[in-house]
Amino acid sequence: MPTTNRSRKNLIIVMILVFIFILAVALRVGYIQIVKGDEYRERALSQQTTDTEIDAERGIIYDRNGEKLAQSVKCYTIYAYPSEIGKYDGKKKQKKLQTETAEKLAKALNKDEDELKEMLVGESGQKIIGKGLTRKEAGKVRDLNLGGVVISPSTKRSYPNGTLAANVMGMVNDNNVGQSGLELEYNNYLSGVAGRMVYYADTNGDELSYSPENEKYYEAENGCDIITTIDLVIQSYTEEAIQRAYDKTKADRVFAIVMNPKNGDVLAMAQTPTFNPNNPYTPASSSEKAKFKTLSQQEQSDYLSKMWRNPLICDVYEPGSVFKLLTTSIALEEGAATMDTTFTCGGSKNVAGTVINCWNSGGHGTQTLTQAVGNSCNPALMTMALSIGIDKFYSYMDNFNISGTTGIDFPAEGSALLQNRDAAGPVGLATMGFGQGVAVTPIQLVNAINSFGNDGKLMRPRLVKGIKNKDTGEVEKIEPEVIRKTVSKETADEICEIMEYVVEEGGGGCAAVSGYRVGGKTGTANKAANGKYSNYTDSSCLAMAPMSDPQLTVLVIADSPKTARFGSATAGPAVREILSKSLRYLNIEPDKKESASESEKIEVPEVVGKSADEAVGMLSGAGLKYDMTDSAKGEDFIVLKQFPEAGTQVKKGTRVFLYN
Repeated sequence: MPTTNRSRKNLIIVMILVFIFILAVALRVGYIQIVKGDEYRERALSQQTTDTEIDAERGIIYDRNGEKLAQSVKCYTIYAYPSEIGKYDGKKKQKKLQTETAEKLAKALNKDEDELKEMLVGESGQKIIGKGLTRKEAGKVRDLNLGGVVISPSTKRSYPNGTLAANVMGMVNDNNVGQSGLELEYNNYLSGVAGRMVYYADTNGDELSYSPENEKYYEAENGCDIITTIDLVIQSYTEEAIQRAYDKTKADRVFAIVMNPKNGDVLAMAQTPTFNPNNPYTPASSSEKAKFKTLSQQEQSDYLSKMWRNPLICDVYEPGSVFKLLTTSIALEEGAATMDTTFTCGGSKNVAGTVINCWNSGGHGTQTLTQAVGNSCNPALMTMALSIGIDKFYSYMDNFNISGTTGIDFPAEGSALLQNRDAAGPVGLATMGFGQGVAVTPIQLVNAINSFGNDGKLMRPRLVKGIKNKDTGEVEKIEPEVIRKTVSKETADEICEIMEYVVEEGGGGCAAVSGYRVGGKTGTANKAANGKYSNYTDSSCLAMAPMSDPQLTVLVIADSPKTARFGSATAGPAVREILSKSLRYLNIEPDKKESASESEKIEVPEVVGKSADEAVGMLSGAGLKYDMTDSAKGEDFIVLKQFPEAGTQVKKGTRVFLYN
């Protein structure tokens, strides 16, 4: 009996304890579910939530004819969440799994194993393991079935034409954000708005089968397409021509621009050496790659910055004799000279006590205005500049947009370097008159001269003519814009007449194209360095055609050529090649019959007494070649003798030797 009572008492105690335990559990569960329910629910969702950004598709960049210059292609991004790898297996096991994950990813993606271990082992947050991966690469990772690793579809920038128009297109960074060129200028239009994908995954990173109410998908808003003024075919012609000039002249750089003077459209813009925006941190050519590897880290950085720049818009140079067209137009417009005005050149001019020489120390004698420009006579241009006066001269610099910028749709446009108006004085004005002591961007110079082929109307140059909405297909057109009149139509026509004379009769013959009326001007200017002029030159040639109704303007500049210094020999052949191919490609009808065939005879022109620059241009215009001693190729000189002599009947392509 006592035993039974004791057993009963023990049973009651056990039951009470069990009841207390159950009550405690019930209270705890109730506390968790009722009091802390919302908090723990949020924690669970937070642990299961995977928030992944969805890239917007960057807009396509087209040429004027609908050819793709830049596009976005599908790729994949691999994300890892280190804290989710082996999360419930204890610290020791988790580190082991993180290490194994790093090893497997390194092998699958051919990446540095130690680098991935540093990213994953003991870390937390979101880590980007790889961007811009192909379907095949992403498939290798998917087959590994790794916990805490997520594969997300993405896009990357692709330039299907490689180096073509690279310095115009520019490039993007790893996040598809424009860094230079049109990619930067129109980044807000091209980039769109990224989307997000919020879903719920288990500890292995696999999506859960149920869909809570707050699982969301925010669709990306794709960027707009832009339609450029670039013509891919003319761009190709231009790049091929300047590459040949670069190889032949051994210049530091050669760059070119092709425009339509009627509407300000840039049809081509190129430089060499250039780069491939698909791989922008390495020079495009094998020879430049080898040179690049020998440079120090700072030198490589400077090299890349220069390689990415667009010197036609961002940098200035002294234009030399090409600038004389602007000075002449101002003199004509202001009545400081007429087409009948004559100038006498004795080889120099005394300006306010300073004797400034002509390139021809023997002088040009008495010459008309047209002849003076054709001869690039410095004293004649100084006379015109001084007659114009400092105030009027600077006023026209404003009018031509030389003193400011052109307003072209491109980042970091440079502006001209003019002498201070108050400090320039007569000597400064005189030297600016013939194209020295003034530095302009190539786009400024071409755009100003374009106005002569457009009845004196100055256009705003443009690289983009339309913005296209991807969803609606609607195109917002960017219309050509007339900024102002630079000179009257009468003056513009007179300058065009002078330009045509320079090609037909003078040193601009290097730009002549058989069957077409071409106008132009060459220029050779010593480069300034350390406060004085060096022996290196910027040699250029500008041409416009057809002069009956100008449709194309081409400027080619050779920076520090080594085999010859003058523009007719360095830049001229490239200008002729670009013009010849482009005129025919655009189906622009010739103005006149083709010149003599190879078998027909040509009369050798008189070039004795001319500068080597002018002589080369005249021979080229006549369909003849030239040669000279090696010592003469590096400088301009007066031709003292020629062979064959003037008047000799020879076959087209015959070589004429020039003696100094």
